[in-house]
Parts: sequence; C-alpha cells; structure tokens
Amino acid sequence: MYAITIPEPGGPEALVWSEVPDAVAGEGEVLVDVVASAVNRADILQRQGFYNPPPGASPYPGLECSGRIAEIGPGVSGWAVGDEVCALLAGGGYAEKVAVPAGQLLPVPKGLDVRRAAALPEVVCTVWSNVFMIAHLRPGETLLVHGGSSGIGTMAIQLAKAVGAKVAVTAGTPEQLDRCAELGADILINYREQDFVEEVRKATDGAGADVILDNMGAKYLDRNIQALAVNGRLAIIGMQGGVKGELNIATLLNKRAAISATSLRARPVGEKTAIVAAVREHVWPLVDAGHIRPVVDRELPMSDAAAAHRIVEESGHIGKVLLVRQ
Repeated sequence: MYAITIPEPGGPEALVWSEVPDAVAGEGEVLVDVVASAVNRADILQRQGFYNPPPGASPYPGLECSGRIAEIGPGVSGWAVGDEVCALLAGGGYAEKVAVPAGQLLPVPKGLDVRRAAALPEVVCTVWSNVFMIAHLRPGETLLVHGGSSGIGTMAIQLAKAVGAKVAVTAGTPEQLDRCAELGADILINYREQDFVEEVRKATDGAGADVILDNMGAKYLDRNIQALAVNGRLAIIGMQGGVKGELNIATLLNKRAAISATSLRARPVGEKTAIVAAVREHVWPLVDAGHIRPVVDRELPMSDAAAAHRIVEESGHIGKVLLVRQ
C-alpha cells in the first residue's frame, strides 16, 4: 500500500507519498480501505518531530479517516466487510489502508457521503469529551471557543447551540467570524482587534464564560482565567501559544474554577472506546438528522498532503481540510 511517510522531520516538504508494508487487522481490529482523512494540528506537530505516535500506533500521520471495511479481525462483531465507516485513530489515516480498533469506529451518518465523514471523528470526539464529558456545559451557560472557525471550533459551535448554550468565539478575520455567526455563534470577537476578556464580560453582564475551550495554552492562560465565570471550567486542548504560562492562583480560588488539559491520541483504547460510544449515543442522532454537519474548507489529493499542511499552518481555512484518495 501507499502512505504519507516522514523520513526526516521538517516543513511540509518532509511529507512523502511512499510504498509501505500493508496494514494488517489484529485482534479486535478491522482493516479499513481509506477514502479520505483530514488534517489536524497534531499532524503538523508530528511532521515537525514534536509529537510522536504512541507505542504500537501507526507511524504515519492522520488521526481520523473514513472508508469501507475491507477485513474483520479476530474477536470483532457488529461490523461487516463493506460497511461505510469513519474512525478515530492514533495514527495512520494518511494511507490507503489502516487498522482500527473496532471500538473506535462510527457508521457514516445518514445523508453524508463517505468522503466528508472523514471530517467528523477527531473534532466530534474532542469537543464532546472536553466540553460535555469533562467540563459539563449545560443549557443556558456560555461557552467561549478560541479558534471558532477551525474544525474544532465549527463543531463546538454547533454542539453547544444544539444543547441550548450561548456561544462566544474568537477568530482572526471578518470572514471567519461571519462563518461562525452562520453556524450559530452569538458573540463574535476578532482577536487581532479586540480583547476577548473584555468582550466576553461585556456580553455576559460581567459574569464571564462558564466554559472555555482553548487551543492556545500558555499565551492565553492568565487571560482565560480572567474571562471565566464563577464556577467556570477551562478545557485546554492545544498549545499553539506555548507550553509554559503563569496564572494567579488566588483568582482561580476566588472563582472556584477548574482547569482540565487533555489529548485524545495517547489515551488507552478503552477510554477512546468510551468516548466514541458516547458520541454515537448523543451526537450521531443530531448528525443523522442534519442538525450538525462537518464544515469542509477544501479537499486535496492525499499524495499532496504537503499543500494541505501549508493551508492549515497559514490558518486561512474555515473548518477541515480533507485529504482524498484519487
């Protein structure tokens, strides 16, 4: 089979479409013929040499994919060869085939073609596990999403609105903010021109955000705490703004606030299986009904993954960038 390999860490040109050994379905796994994958920030970090796959995972980038089951491994039930699926992966999505633990599979939702389903698993599992399973966003509360026009952001807006929350977003251009508004965002903040702490307080009569979904890490840490409401919850899922920051513990104590920080990739299969099961129960009916849809910026050939990485690194896209097998 062919896959995107990284012979040496580096820029986008480090991604090479190469012939590699065929993937094989092991115990509890299925083999998926990949139709499409999607680019995530973690793939860029892996390409740069900063985010290696966990032990035993595929060495190739790609944390989600869609396709059709080609083979059922030992100990798997409930799936059949030919089923159209999408999957949460620990790696290997940028390839013609990938072996997936059966518990990390989801059926392609009704009304959605198999290709676009590749835009769903990583973002839905990330948002649901952090915003709902950990931070417990409730109807009537305010969610602040940094990077509202990203794949994560566009999904967070839709899911939060579906449960009756108010949504504030940050983004860097008027076009990105307009798209967030179309998806239901209530409070639009241009982070290049406005102070998100001030804007969130103004829009909530001084209360602040009940939950913040943060992809920036260190750069926003202190300001995020300032923007939190009493009993607020900060969910950190990225470190685009650095890995070391300072915060005022007194402010955290006074607000009775909580901070969580998680990633999906390195979690044990059992934890991922539980998240995927929760997504199938709570989110998939909304996707089946058409209330929630993946936002896809563009599609590129999988062999041209370098161009896709450049697009994502420039942050000019809205939603997901897909890699499609030709």
